[in-house]
Amino acid sequence: MIGRKKEIQILTKAYTSDKPELIAVFGRRRVGKTYLIRQFFKDKIDFELTGLKDGTKQQQLRNFSYSMKEALKADEVLSAPLDWLEAFHQLKVLLESGDDTSARKVVFIDELPWIASGRSDFLTGFSYFWNSYASKANIVVIICGSATAWMTQKIINDKGGLHNRVTKQIHLQPFTLTETEEFLKHKNVFLDRYQIVLTYMALGGIPLYLEQIQEGQSAVQNIDRICFHHHGFLRNEFDNLYSALFSNADRYMLIVAALSSSWKGIERSEIVKFTEIKDGGGLSSMLRDLEMSGFISSYVPFGKKKKNTLYRLIDCYSLFYIRFIQNIPKTETASYQTLSQTQTWKTWTGYAYENICLLHIHNIKAALGVAGVQTSQYSFIAKATDEYEGAQIDLLIDRNDNVINLCEIKFYNEEMVLTKVDAENIRKKKSIFKFITKTKKQVFITLITTFGMHQSKNTLGLIDNVLTVDSLFE
Repeated sequence: MIGRKKEIQILTKAYTSDKPELIAVFGRRRVGKTYLIRQFFKDKIDFELTGLKDGTKQQQLRNFSYSMKEALKADEVLSAPLDWLEAFHQLKVLLESGDDTSARKVVFIDELPWIASGRSDFLTGFSYFWNSYASKANIVVIICGSATAWMTQKIINDKGGLHNRVTKQIHLQPFTLTETEEFLKHKNVFLDRYQIVLTYMALGGIPLYLEQIQEGQSAVQNIDRICFHHHGFLRNEFDNLYSALFSNADRYMLIVAALSSSWKGIERSEIVKFTEIKDGGGLSSMLRDLEMSGFISSYVPFGKKKKNTLYRLIDCYSLFYIRFIQNIPKTETASYQTLSQTQTWKTWTGYAYENICLLHIHNIKAALGVAGVQTSQYSFIAKATDEYEGAQIDLLIDRNDNVINLCEIKFYNEEMVLTKVDAENIRKKKSIFKFITKTKKQVFITLITTFGMHQSKNTLGLIDNVLTVDSLFE
């Protein structure tokens, strides 16, 4: 199994403990949750149930009966239970049967939010099962769901029968660049790090998406086949992705589309204006759901207040889809190879690379030698006034060792050459930042680029640190 070392440690500790365990596993759809559980436990799972998307209560209960047939290795399907109380009673009887009733049992319930949606009494039955039986038995119960916000609200933070019952949590994240490189090598796909970053910009670190990469093709060729061909694997993934996670998915997609309109993120008032969704608790819930699911992030720019919070789209595939795939007619095939030669594409790579840097901020801090220093990261935006020009800083790292790194993030396909105009712009940004913030901290200029920077008279005394793409893989 590629990566997932911390998650495997959690599962190992849970399985080998001498007490009952209730493990909640959640994370973005296609991130590999089911694969992780099945690979770790393999033939140790005594009962497995997978929820049905948009299934009625009766269909979910019938599905439970089919799962019971598999677990019992029976020839015929049992009658569907009347409700979930009866279903979990049947499960209890199953687990208590057999020759060795003291053996460790494993129950895996996948896509739980699909089962427990609507007016289902699933959580009533499950609470009964855990509190009356499983919490006193030699058992590991794994509950899994892609709807991260739902799992957090209904399970982790439940105030009813499941309050404080979860013993371990796994929030499964997409692969990092390092894990992506390892995954591709395992598939005998050998791309250099520039090509891997190009791939990551469009697909992110989602294992199922990366599974579609073929050897002997460049990043552009692979993305062309996967995303732009009429029957490409990810050509229509966007609608399926959000519909599988959220009820009223159209409203969530409106918010995501609004956020895609700005590289730096937009304020809540702008989201309201763009989507025409009323500003209130409903919008707050949707923004929280999207953030908890890993599609967006929120941050307060340096020197601003909470009311100035910016929301930013960080899901690589969502951003790529809206920018390049969304408007292609369903029945037509487009050419990504042609698109990748345009100025629009070059502009997008700059933002996408910045996005990747923010997702790998821990690697950047380690490369700067401040992994052990308490830090906070921000963007910085200053509108032009009569006193100074406007300035925008991609990333700044505010350090507790009395230093601030102002980071310039640039994506090039070769070593960067800093022109006189570039150098002057960077000096102005640094000067404006110091003037506005009145900071007393040492300010370093850090350049994060792909292949490094060509040293010249324009860089002398200006650039303090240069990080290459390799820093994001360490």
